[in-house]
Amino acid sequence: QVQLVESGGGLVQAGGSLRLSCAASGLTFSRLGWFRQAPGKDRDFVAAINWSGGTTFYGDSVKGRFTISGDIGKNTVYLQMNSLKPEDTAAYYCAAARGYRGYALAGGYDYWGQGTQVTVSS
Repeated sequence: QVQLVESGGGLVQAGGSLRLSCAASGLTFSRLGWFRQAPGKDRDFVAAINWSGGTTFYGDSVKGRFTISGDIGKNTVYLQMNSLKPEDTAAYYCAAARGYRGYALAGGYDYWGQGTQVTVSS
């Protein structure tokens, strides 16, 4: 059974930090990524990591503030979010890709988690 289980969301004040986790099971993948979606908006790319080699990619709005990392032994990807802003408020989704299609495109991923809510208060 394919599962991507996110955790770590919550409410934080602006300037604070959160760490999201996503545990993958029941699938093989080449890349894991994070996307986010605010109410009434499109799902936007946040970050991604190639599982072999560890190459990372970031959306422009989070560069320098967020860090994606992976634990191969646990099949888990993390998103460390620092200096959070109210505009980071969204549901955050973990995604897994079997191949190496566009890392910033939602269509480049084959499996999705249920999402975890991040709310940043001003």
